[in-house]
Amino acid sequence: METNIENIKMERYPAYKDSGVEWIGEVPEGWELLKSKYLWKEIIDLSETGDETILSVSQYKGVNTSENDSRSESLIGYKKVKENDLVINIMLAWLGGLGLSNFEGVVSPAYAVYRLTYNNNAKFLHYLYRTNTYLDEFARRSKGVVPSRWRMYTDDFGQVLTLLPSQSEQTRIAQFLDRKTAQIGQAIAQKERLIELLKERRQILIHNAVTRGLNPDVKMKDSGVEWIGMVPEGWEVKRLASFGAFSKGGGISRAELTEAGSPAILYGDIYTKYDISIKDVFHKISSETAKKAVKITKNLLLLTGSGETIEDIGRCVAYLGERVAFAGGDVIIFKQKGNDSLFLSYALNTKGAKSEKARMSKGEIIVHIYGSKLKEIRMPIPPLSEQTRIAAFLDRKTAQIATAIACKQSEIEKLKEYKATLINSAVTGKIKIG
Repeated sequence: METNIENIKMERYPAYKDSGVEWIGEVPEGWELLKSKYLWKEIIDLSETGDETILSVSQYKGVNTSENDSRSESLIGYKKVKENDLVINIMLAWLGGLGLSNFEGVVSPAYAVYRLTYNNNAKFLHYLYRTNTYLDEFARRSKGVVPSRWRMYTDDFGQVLTLLPSQSEQTRIAQFLDRKTAQIGQAIAQKERLIELLKERRQILIHNAVTRGLNPDVKMKDSGVEWIGMVPEGWEVKRLASFGAFSKGGGISRAELTEAGSPAILYGDIYTKYDISIKDVFHKISSETAKKAVKITKNLLLLTGSGETIEDIGRCVAYLGERVAFAGGDVIIFKQKGNDSLFLSYALNTKGAKSEKARMSKGEIIVHIYGSKLKEIRMPIPPLSEQTRIAAFLDRKTAQIATAIACKQSEIEKLKEYKATLINSAVTGKIKIG
């Protein structure tokens, strides 16, 4: 935990009582339960002009503004929202798709809008309804055959028993949680920034190693390639086509993956499951599927031929596994000669090389790149022995950075868990605030 997040005395209330509701359990003496229909009134006030600000319900952040939409005619019939209205996505309530609005605007008809009818603290109720205790109840109250089609309508929400301390205590709890969640949010943001800095450091480390080598005193020369810059004397700059050939994988569908069999690599795995190199393969295929698939062996380079974003396109890994494996469709295979595959993979994953691949790609919704374009990319090529030393150095250093990133990510998850536990404990009376 961050030192600027104050310690909380986990004091309990003097006396508790059985709420009579299994999913709520014990509650402090003096707290009440009231059906939501007695607290909230559904508001169906439709836009007639379409010139209001569109609001959106984020699954995790409640309601936020978005840019004004110039297509005003398409917004006519949207539901008007005022500040402190409770906005619930009918289909996503059980996943946290609800929140208290901080703004005036409109939301689509997919949302239900509710306004308090009694003088309770809306922010307290916002925190309460977003606890796992209540999200589970929303799931039970939702109707539908499968979760993706579940809906919680107004009558269903109206039957949800809402836990209510006194109004003054609601205000005290809401103010406490505002302060504490802001502190936790700041701590998380700091760690996320550190992660970004570590990732930037990794990129710089890789770029410098594969373009300048490991000797800071070596004499340099101009590579003639903008993204490469200066390289040591004795290095060459070569087109990929000059020392290898491209081919394509194929013959494997995701439905043909099995629990056991031969290793198989799908193009999506390259940018979701692997980084720089592959030794152990996640997926397997049967011997029958392998007969029609494209075989790959150790030291081949594998690149993504398509992706949803430019960042995905042309991602590269070196296959370093000892077993014969098979490559699925949209995997571009580069069989190179005379160089260290791991070094080349690092070089092809530099920011500069990624920019080159992005420039060569085509498409908007799905982005594609082809071997015929990739072969024109120019690479810095040191002597083979130096390539191997650089690759080993980068493996060691990037592993250290990966450990540091994983540590920060673990700390972020603990902070998020702490926040969720704190909110739940405060709004359900497990701890006494003030």
